[in-house]
Amino acid sequence: MDFKKTIRRVSTLIVASLTTIVAVNAHADDKVYRLKLAETWGPNTPILGDASKNMAKLAKEMSNGRLIIRIDSANKHKAPLGVFDMVKSGQYDLGHSSSYYWKGKVPNTLYFSSMPFGMTTMEQYSWFYHGGGLELMQKVYSPHNLLSFPGGNSDIQMGGWFKKEINSVEDLKGLKMRIPGFAGEVLAQVGAKPTNIAPGELYTSLERGTIDALEWVGPAFDLRMGFQKIAPYYYTAWHEPGSETQFLVNKKVWEKLPDDLKIILETSFRVAAFDMYTQALHENADSWSKMSSEYPDIKVRSFPPEVINALKQANGELLKAQASNDELAKEILDSQANYLTKMREWTNISLQAYLNEQAQ
Repeated sequence: MDFKKTIRRVSTLIVASLTTIVAVNAHADDKVYRLKLAETWGPNTPILGDASKNMAKLAKEMSNGRLIIRIDSANKHKAPLGVFDMVKSGQYDLGHSSSYYWKGKVPNTLYFSSMPFGMTTMEQYSWFYHGGGLELMQKVYSPHNLLSFPGGNSDIQMGGWFKKEINSVEDLKGLKMRIPGFAGEVLAQVGAKPTNIAPGELYTSLERGTIDALEWVGPAFDLRMGFQKIAPYYYTAWHEPGSETQFLVNKKVWEKLPDDLKIILETSFRVAAFDMYTQALHENADSWSKMSSEYPDIKVRSFPPEVINALKQANGELLKAQASNDELAKEILDSQANYLTKMREWTNISLQAYLNEQAQ
């Protein structure tokens, strides 16, 4: 066998194949795909709005300008809590919002944001990408002509701003509080009156007494909103230990994209989501330093054991009821519970042990 001739033939075939690939890509580069994204947030909303902008920038750069995404904020489309329907119908191609806003339409969507007493941010990301969470999320959204991808995490969220101190379960009864998602159902179970209000209306609602308390996110978001000027009690977390936003995609639009642009878009989602998490972590620390210095009268509190125990009991009862009434809900909740049990054992002897040692 003449190995030199064989190598030359193989080399010729490789060159021919590469030439074909380049030609195909060059042809594909001729078409520019222009997509529209609706976000729940107002214009220039920090961190949350940055995630959409970073994603669009990444997609444009990685596609060499073949993928252009226009972002419409809530002031443009006028429906901050209507993103699900707008993307589903095809009015918009993409959306950036939070999964628990849709629990009234599709109850099983709420499990993919953050659950009371559930996984931390990194535990949840591990579940999404390595524990079957992403597949379960598509199982919920697919029947609605939608795909959903993690869209950035605001990390552990504070328990909220209260005008009055909470010393017992009795103090929660009749309390009007802005709190979305499953946590709102838990609070209702112990006698509170939860409501969901769009971000732009929160300060006015608290100031005018339409609500008695609210939770928003954490210092990075709360400082700008000014809640500390109205409600002095700032409670620590229980309800959203790792609150994930989402990128929604119209499934028909997705299917029309070339394979390389699908990869680029999904990669842009993933990178922008991670960037949002690290940005939130940084800015929460920075903003808390400013907030605690400029507003020394803020009273940081943790809910007393009596309240936490009541909330845990209500949470357990509601989860059990939902799992018994819906097979898919049971599949999701079992997946989360089993993953959390395994993951938390490691978290406790690694991160938690380290933090305990540092606190001594």
